[in-house]
Amino acid sequence: MLTLASDFGTPYPAAMRGVIHRRSDATVTDVAHDFSRQDPRAAAFWLRFVLPEFPPAVHCVVVDPGVGTDRAALVVRAGDHALVGPDNGVLLPPARALAEETGTAPSALELFEIAVADPASATFHGRDVFAPTAADAHEVGVDALETLDALSRTDEFVDCRFPEPTLTHADGTDGANGRVETATGEVLVVDDFGNAITNIPGSVLDGRLGERVRVEGPTQTTTAPAKRTFAAVEPGEPLVTVGSHGSVECDVNQGRGDERFGLAVGDEVVVRWER
Repeated sequence: MLTLASDFGTPYPAAMRGVIHRRSDATVTDVAHDFSRQDPRAAAFWLRFVLPEFPPAVHCVVVDPGVGTDRAALVVRAGDHALVGPDNGVLLPPARALAEETGTAPSALELFEIAVADPASATFHGRDVFAPTAADAHEVGVDALETLDALSRTDEFVDCRFPEPTLTHADGTDGANGRVETATGEVLVVDDFGNAITNIPGSVLDGRLGERVRVEGPTQTTTAPAKRTFAAVEPGEPLVTVGSHGSVECDVNQGRGDERFGLAVGDEVVVRWER
């Protein structure tokens, strides 16, 4: 299997598929082509959540605001998966997630730099560099990437790490024991439903569903109950819950949480339990 993911919309992915089908008999699956434009971190967030659901595959990922510059092009081997794309950090979080899913230590990731031959389009490396490399990687197999002439091992890469939240417990410490009373984090992404997804772990809601929390954003404070499902509140009402990705999110049942809570990507958010 070979997957495609990008921020291209249409029709550009069709050109990539055409290149792949000329060079490979791979079954091509589109993950998404509507990731936030020119935002590698947002794409990395979603891909680390989605790609571990796939069987062994080559994943071609193109969210590439640096196309045509001197940024490198990479292939990352993560267990029995390979990721192909620009060296801007977008590949590393999903590669680590895939490594963990397949029982490979994240520290054991193997990286290869792609030799970009001239002439290569300065504006469409998805078609001219990444799609052909992904097709060739599929044909030789993930275990034999070393046999591709265009690849050479490298230890240099741009990383992408998501910020860690600050969790304060009832005793006023940031230790690992006891209930979390205050969590300070960041809005990482807002999905198409308007759910504002943070980097705060869902475990802070353990045993506290039904209690009310104060969500402090940069422009307003909103009080909402912690609930397990959207339908636990009336349509149009806010809630704080844990998404399928395992993180706390600020939502509205049948509405937009980002608007109700006054939150946008990159905003600091503080969650406090009401007393």
